[in-house]
This record gives sequence, C-alpha cells and structure tokens, in this order.
Amino acid sequence: MGRFETAKPTACLVLADGSVFYGTGFGATGQTTAELCFNTAMTGYQEIMTDPSYAGQVVTFTFPHVGNVGVNPEDDETADPVAAGMVVRWDPTDPSNWRATERLEAWLAKRGRIGIGGVDTRRLTRAIRQQGAPHVALAHDPAGDFDLDALLAAARGFSGLEGMDLAREVTCTQSYRWDEMRWAWPEGYARQTKARHRVVAIDYGAKRNILRCLASAGCEVTVLPATATAEDVLALAPDGLFLSNGPGDPAATGAYAVPMIREVLDRTALPVFGICLGHQMLALALGAQTVKMNHGHHGANHPVKDLGTGKVEITSMNHGFTVDSQTLPTGVRETHVSLFDGSNCGVALDDRPVFSVQYHPEASPGPMDSYYLFERFAKAMDARAA
Repeated sequence: MGRFETAKPTACLVLADGSVFYGTGFGATGQTTAELCFNTAMTGYQEIMTDPSYAGQVVTFTFPHVGNVGVNPEDDETADPVAAGMVVRWDPTDPSNWRATERLEAWLAKRGRIGIGGVDTRRLTRAIRQQGAPHVALAHDPAGDFDLDALLAAARGFSGLEGMDLAREVTCTQSYRWDEMRWAWPEGYARQTKARHRVVAIDYGAKRNILRCLASAGCEVTVLPATATAEDVLALAPDGLFLSNGPGDPAATGAYAVPMIREVLDRTALPVFGICLGHQMLALALGAQTVKMNHGHHGANHPVKDLGTGKVEITSMNHGFTVDSQTLPTGVRETHVSLFDGSNCGVALDDRPVFSVQYHPEASPGPMDSYYLFERFAKAMDARAA
C-alpha cells in the first residue's frame, strides 16, 4: 500500500478489511486502534464521548452537525472522554450555544482523543451494518503523512472487545458518596438532602446522570468499584443494590461480578436494579447467557416494547452485547424487547423486586420516557421498608 503524503488530508481511518477513509483531523494527534461503531443520536456528542460504555470504541456520528454547540463541564458523564475517537461528516464549526465554554476540537486535544471530519459517514455506517463492527486504526497527522501498511497492521492486530474486561479500566478506584440530582432550570444541579433510601451502586463504568437520577428518586448513593464483594456491599446495610452501565464483554466482567450478585441475592431480599452492562451482569447471575451483536445498538431513538403493558418507549441505547432471551431460566421473565430486532431489553424475577433493562432510562442524551424505572426501584425499597 505504501505511504500517502499530501497536505490536504490530515487524518485517515483504516479498516481491517483494507478500506481507507481520508479526512480532516482535529483534537489530539497520533493514532489509536479500536472497534468502530455508529451512533444515531442527533444531540449529546459530549455525553456520548464521555460515556464509559464506549471504552475501546471509535464512534461514527450519523448526525452531520457535531461540535456546533461546543462543550461545557456540566455535560461530562465522567471526568474525561472515554471513547477512543470520533468520526463526523462535517468539520466542527464555531459553537453557538450560551452554555458552551470550549470548542470541541480543543477539548479533545487536551484529553488525548482524535477526531476526523469530512468522512462519508453514510457509506461508513452501511459498511458497519453489513460486515459488523470492524476493527480500525484512526490517525491524525497535521502533515498528512500516513504509513498505511502500519495502520492496516494495527487495525488487524486489535484483539477486539470479545473477552475484554474493560470495566476494571473505567471503574472508580475507591468508594464515594453521591448526592447531586438531575439538572433543572434555573438552579442547575441541586443536592439531595432528604434521602429516604440507602443505595449501593456498583460502578462498572457509571454515567453521572444515572447517579443523579438515583439521587432524584430519593436515594443516598454510595458508589463501589466494579470488583466490590458481597461483604463490601452488605457492610453498608443498603436498602437496594444498583448495577451500572459499562463497557466490554459481559462474560469477562462476570467472572468477578456474577459471584457477588449471586451472593447478595442468596443472602438478602434487597431490591436490585441494573442498567446496560448491569442488566447483563444480573442476567448472567440469574443463569442466562450473553452474545456479541453484529453492530450493536447505539443511539437515542430506539423503540422498546414493555411486554407487560404493551407500551412502547423511545429509549437511549449503547451496547454491543445482548442477553440471549432463549437462555433465560424458569422464574426469570423477559420484560422488554427491541422493536428494531426483537433482542432482549429487560428481565425481572417473578417473585422478587429484582429487574434490569438493557437501555438507558437516564438518557443523557435521549428521551426521558423510561425515568419511571428509577421510581419503580424506589417504590420497591419503600415496600420492603413498610
């Protein structure tokens, strides 16, 4: 393939099948390797880039106008971007939003994340849908000097997300308390001062807005690392256990997460609520299995049907693995399904307040159709205390 040297393209994306996409680089310089996915959300690129569930992935944004509202500290879902890089159709423009404090390009550069603009994202999205989430190498060089042979080798050398326990890489290193509630005009983020329940949240890569939703539902939240044991959880005498979102292969994370969950279920009658990877951890603990999806679900417009009520919710999703509903054991019912492909989106125990969903009821970005699930969790704790 040789070398490509020109002043025009300053970034390139090389897929493991040999496809090359050239564009304009922004953010950090250098190169990275990852799995490539696409996200169909029309808003919330900052929240997406800082969602720990995107560890090990470069995100292609199907919405063309990315960067147009800048960035601000309030919208970070974790301290720094976690996604390895971003691919966009149009180069980022000057921000035009009163909340913006910084340009997207500068924000990415400070945090070591690469962006590429000017890419035919429709063509790239079709390729992802047809062949599955490919392994890629993304490079940004202001001089436009790319060693395509080396980039192709790097893409082909990426091990992929199957078998990877990425929760260990994004979880907190020590426990902490959380009392910040959901954003509201004009106060912004208020503090929970009248909590009714003590909740332990296991951080497999928790988004801040999930913790805010728990606080807004009346919970005093203590966050524990992904590797917390049942003894760690029960020592805090919680009223409920929450299992967060996160990245990587659920079977790999389950090696240590599943025994903890099973022990808590065996020893207590605590209400349990899981989201995303937490949903998959609960399903594994209950005896089900997970499988890798072709290209996953990533976006803020995914229709999900509640099988109990028949109601359809528009949800935010971000996952590349799914629970195999055919492996759910007796006593565990499927509660929600995707109307895109029929894949599992929720489970619950028949006889206990233990439930989880694959999608993100906290949104950020996305619709708030499913916030009621946090209230359902709180009501389960109310019932147990009565």
